[in-house]
Amino acid sequence: KQRSKLRLAIFGPSGAGKTYTALRLATGIAEELGGRIAVIDTEFGTASKYADRFKFDVLNLDGPKIKNMMDAIHAAQNYDVLIIDSLTHSWKELLQEVDKLAKAKYRGNTWSAWSEGTPLQNSMVTAIQRFSGHMIVSMRTKTEWITVEDNGKSRPVRVGLAPEQGKGIEYEFDMLMEISPEHAINVIKDRT
Repeated sequence: KQRSKLRLAIFGPSGAGKTYTALRLATGIAEELGGRIAVIDTEFGTASKYADRFKFDVLNLDGPKIKNMMDAIHAAQNYDVLIIDSLTHSWKELLQEVDKLAKAKYRGNTWSAWSEGTPLQNSMVTAIQRFSGHMIVSMRTKTEWITVEDNGKSRPVRVGLAPEQGKGIEYEFDMLMEISPEHAINVIKDRT
């Protein structure tokens, strides 16, 4: 158990603090180990905005297709902590790929096209599980606005829903943290 490596997923709506929290946690882990941090950034340089506060190497992954993500994970094997910010982009790329396959090869039948999409998603999950170090992954959530009563007045409140990733992705992580727009963390799974 002492040799187990953390698999942490952090998800929340825009502005909740997913990137900052991932970098902060990774820094604590890396300092404890005397190790190094790598970031795979699909957010167009978001992590680099914190380069003055945290020490890490970054790969800005412009094409977050599943194969590119797996290659990037493999390239980071010498790092003690890897952050993927955000895994949602690979999922969106996969959805587009399945849609293209459905139109080009399966007469518009997306169900049939998933016969090629599912193995790609599974191979990325396997790459995450096989990474030799600790891993922190951020994921965007679908956002919705609800109305709440506060001292007799109604006000809109933004809430994050499920992570934008493949169905069942939460089973692949040891710990799941949901971050609210107010930067409050709710740990919804912890088997560390």
